[in-house]
Amino acid sequence: MSSAKKLRAKYSGTLKFHWTWSVFLALSLLLLDGILLWQDKRSGTIACIFSAAYFLAILWIYFFYRPKILRELVDFATSYGQVQKEILQQFEIPAALLEPDGHILWMNDHMQKLTGRNSKFHKNIESLFPEISRAALPVTTDEQDVDTVYADKKFRAHIQKISMNELVEDASMVEGIGDANYLYMVYLFDVTELKKYIQAYHDEKPVVGLVYIDNYDEVIDRTDEVHQSLFNVLVERRVNKYFAAVDGLVKKLEKDKFLVLCDNKSLDSMKTDRFSILDGVKTINVSGDAAMTISIGIGVNGKDYPDNYEAARSAIDMALGRGGDQAVIKDGNDIRFYGGKTQHSERNTRVKARVKAQALRDMMLTRDNVVAMGHQMTDMDSFGACVGICRAAATIGKPAHIVLGAPNANIAYWLKTFRESKDYNPDLFITHEQAMKMVNDNTVVVVLDTNRPGMVECREILDQTSSIVVFDHHRQATDTIEKASLSYIEPSASSACEMVAEILQYFEENVRIRSLEADCMYAGIIIDTDSFNAKTGVRTFEAAAYLRRCGADVTRVRKALRSDMESYRAKADCVRSAEKYMDSYAISICRGENLPNPSVTGAKAANELLNIVGVKASFVVTQLSDKTFISARSIDEVNVQLVCERLGGGGHLNIAGAQLTGVTAEEAVQKVKDALKQMTEEGAL
Repeated sequence: MSSAKKLRAKYSGTLKFHWTWSVFLALSLLLLDGILLWQDKRSGTIACIFSAAYFLAILWIYFFYRPKILRELVDFATSYGQVQKEILQQFEIPAALLEPDGHILWMNDHMQKLTGRNSKFHKNIESLFPEISRAALPVTTDEQDVDTVYADKKFRAHIQKISMNELVEDASMVEGIGDANYLYMVYLFDVTELKKYIQAYHDEKPVVGLVYIDNYDEVIDRTDEVHQSLFNVLVERRVNKYFAAVDGLVKKLEKDKFLVLCDNKSLDSMKTDRFSILDGVKTINVSGDAAMTISIGIGVNGKDYPDNYEAARSAIDMALGRGGDQAVIKDGNDIRFYGGKTQHSERNTRVKARVKAQALRDMMLTRDNVVAMGHQMTDMDSFGACVGICRAAATIGKPAHIVLGAPNANIAYWLKTFRESKDYNPDLFITHEQAMKMVNDNTVVVVLDTNRPGMVECREILDQTSSIVVFDHHRQATDTIEKASLSYIEPSASSACEMVAEILQYFEENVRIRSLEADCMYAGIIIDTDSFNAKTGVRTFEAAAYLRRCGADVTRVRKALRSDMESYRAKADCVRSAEKYMDSYAISICRGENLPNPSVTGAKAANELLNIVGVKASFVVTQLSDKTFISARSIDEVNVQLVCERLGGGGHLNIAGAQLTGVTAEEAVQKVKDALKQMTEEGAL
């Protein structure tokens, strides 16, 4: 019985390996004994007696000390495990062990002290730290960091996934079941001070801003001399007061330009109130009918002040290119827009058009040929503008071509008419492949009705020449054609055809536009202005009058723009099935699978929906194959361009659109609703 109570175990692992080799080396003495016996029996006998005594001593030591050694090893392992447990329990960093669903299995002393809970607390850790939810626990990765706050302190929670499969493989008492054999270990690192210094560093970073008065000359011209000085004082005072309230420094550079220096903390304050100065300056009115707007360009997070200043210059150029009355923040490649809710004031002067016309003429004279193209899915405006540019090139004897893609019902009638006319060369219209073979450094490529490289008809030819001209009436986007040698972006213009009509008047004396060309350009203006009902200014009517003098016939254009019966019915069904969203927006889907031009039908339906009382803006979704088109329209209360920019599109304040790929019509409607709701909550609309 006494022997049964003793520790019964045997060596294994490294200890067994050490003992076995000790025995093998001891057995080597037998070889020595044999050699000695062969040399001298007396010496060999003595060596054999010594070896036998040695082996007996080894065996006695093994059997006598083995239980003691094993017992001491067990005591050490036990005490070592206890030490590990105590170290983890008293670990200076709060730690907790979680089940796969987030329930707490164990907490160390510092975690208990931090949370005020004891070791019996086994609720979900989300009840203590809402940010460490079940969704935040790593599943596909082994570890993850989550920022959380507890007791007015900020922590970085490092969550480590611990697999249990390997731990239970060698255990005889438990067996893993299923794939969820893992736990989570959570460590909390106090980053309160670190976050404080990071925030202080962020707040103190320098910011450079430029403030321009958009329409200073127009306002001064409308203000009598007595009130002009008062106007300047009020403007400067309003700008200084706004930026002084956020600890900014303002320096007047010119009569209509200001330089602003501040820090990131001040910029955050301006973001919070969404640059209320944009609306504040509109209340300055000393002449009764002269409303003023400003544009703000801000550069931030540059390496130094000059770097931020260059970013501010780029931002202010973009703000002006988008029509003014807005703030643009440029943070590296990230660009954010604020404001831009009002219609850009039309410029009565044509000086800019004359300068651009002369620059275009000089560029064409030094090149061999001209290639014009609009945007993808060419519409009447871009087509008519291309025709006008070709007429300008023909006037100075330069061959010109228009790049067209796949057949498009928007321009089918006009394309057929041009091709049947004997007055035009058969190669007036060329394909993408022909354009890529034709364009070189001696070619002027004129891009019309878009300023975004991703939307042009043939993007490849932009890289084949250094002579690129951009004429567009849409607000400038973030991704513009950077290599343009000549750029004329005028958001106050109604259409690209209007801009080209002005260019033709200053391009060359006695430019003779043929009646078909005049009809085409006039039709472009009609389409983009909804028969002069939207975005129409004085210069729009002057351009239309010029085209009428050149032979444009209203009756011919009206007949060419008529809809077929199926398209008219689809438009009527679209208007009938429209729903009202948030009591202000009309949203509908145009079912035009069998229509020759469903996107145009959707745009016409969007225009019709504006005739309903209470509708501030309309959105019509049209699905064509794998692409979904959104046509957005408004009168003057909502800037639909801002909404379409959220959806990846753009346009004008009251005429805009977007194109989505791989999205159904119903999903596109939901995206429109989400954007409207979010922008309303943000105060962006």
